[in-house]
Amino acid sequence: MPEETSVANIDVDKPLFDVNTFTGRFQYYAWMTDPRTVLLSSDRLLQAKQMVDKYRAGEPAKDLKPSEVHYNMKLYNSAFHPDTGELQNFAGRMSFQVPGGMLITGGMLAFYRTVPAVVLWQFLNQSFNAVVNYTNRNANSPTSVKQLGVAYVSATTSALIAAIGCKNYWSKKATPILQRYVPFAAVAAANCVNIPLMRQNEILHGIEVKNADGEVVGQSRLAAVKGISEVIFSRITMAAPGMLVLPIIMQRLEKLPAYKRIKWINAPFQTLLVGCFLCFMVPTACAIFPQQCGLDTSTMRTFEPELYEDMVKRTNGAVPKHVYFNKGL
Repeated sequence: MPEETSVANIDVDKPLFDVNTFTGRFQYYAWMTDPRTVLLSSDRLLQAKQMVDKYRAGEPAKDLKPSEVHYNMKLYNSAFHPDTGELQNFAGRMSFQVPGGMLITGGMLAFYRTVPAVVLWQFLNQSFNAVVNYTNRNANSPTSVKQLGVAYVSATTSALIAAIGCKNYWSKKATPILQRYVPFAAVAAANCVNIPLMRQNEILHGIEVKNADGEVVGQSRLAAVKGISEVIFSRITMAAPGMLVLPIIMQRLEKLPAYKRIKWINAPFQTLLVGCFLCFMVPTACAIFPQQCGLDTSTMRTFEPELYEDMVKRTNGAVPKHVYFNKGL
């Protein structure tokens, strides 16, 4: 097949991998969350969007090779919101999870011994999480500035309560190795607060659900709850290996005479190791659940009959058995 024909036949909205399987989703997110894309300028990202928009309008870029088209698709998927098509804040993109997460998590793991250090790093972590959660929300449910502020303050407060509470309790009754898990306890607690509050409008009013053809057929609060629950689980999973395994490694390393002589390396070393964990765990955690989730409409009929009835009216009685929605990341 000629290269021009191959380029013309590329579907820019179809993933290059089989996202119906975990392996395919892992490959897709490893491709899409490439940290190197964060270094590119907004102009270069907008060029990629322009190419994607032209393809959608039936104007394929015949002057590009298939590999170049695929690279522009990668840039578009990594930097633009799937619901609105808007350029995302670079710090909130999943492609920034490795550099951003490794710096903050490394700091939390290295500086956990004093209360001021715990407060500082939990504050930084929740500020980062708030940006990530807002950026990767389902954008069809707008959130007010007041709601964002309440979510941010609540999540930061819950993280500090968990961190300081665990630290004070474990410092008296727990072993030194268990005390190293204070940051993870705080991160897990804060994720359970931060994400639902940041996306509270979705829970209160529901999110758009679509049929198999991509047509909006109604709203569902159950879909929002399901999507947000899966995101919480994925985020905790993303952080878990680095924050649970690294303390064991450091507990042993810090007993070595050679390591004791170079104490300055503690924070940089932990940060680097966290980065290694995240390079694997970011695509792994994102791949646990499909981004386009499904929900049985029979469940909606049972638990949210008013929204189900609205769907019946919008579809003239032709309610699909399953509806689909973007759960966010």
